[in-house]
Amino acid sequence: MKLETQKVMIRSNGRLRSFRCGHFLRFLALTFLAVPSIAHASLFHGETLDSIANGISWVVLIIGPIIGIAVFWMVHILPEKIAEKKKHPQAKAIQCVCLLSLCFGGLLWPFAWLWAYTKPVLHKMAYGTDVGEPHGHGGEEVTEEQKEIEKLRARVAELEAKNRSGRS
Repeated sequence: MKLETQKVMIRSNGRLRSFRCGHFLRFLALTFLAVPSIAHASLFHGETLDSIANGISWVVLIIGPIIGIAVFWMVHILPEKIAEKKKHPQAKAIQCVCLLSLCFGGLLWPFAWLWAYTKPVLHKMAYGTDVGEPHGHGGEEVTEEQKEIEKLRARVAELEAKNRSGRS
């Protein structure tokens, strides 16, 4: 029993020592932090510091907002680009939601993002396809290309006829 009480006393003394040591280290650290020392705010001095500060101010006040606006705009047209890439039949409506989202500070952007990734089930039921057909002047460009091809074919046939008549 006496031996056990001595072990308990030794353990409690060890805890007391570590407790005192921890307090002493904290006190020592606070003392070193409270002692004033020489501090340097910058690597540069004088004119160099002024010119670097002017350069940083130009970047922060002019270039930063321009880049921020460009990134904001590029992120907001992502749903439109995704819809065009997937040939979404409602790509023009998604484009309108993206533009409205720019006006409303990005509140409609998640809706446009989800809409661009959804598969238009009702459109497939109504029109038989879930991809959009191109609208506008696409057909006229094809006919102009076909007209050009026909002109070239006629020209090749004419040259071949001249070549044959020249050999005979």
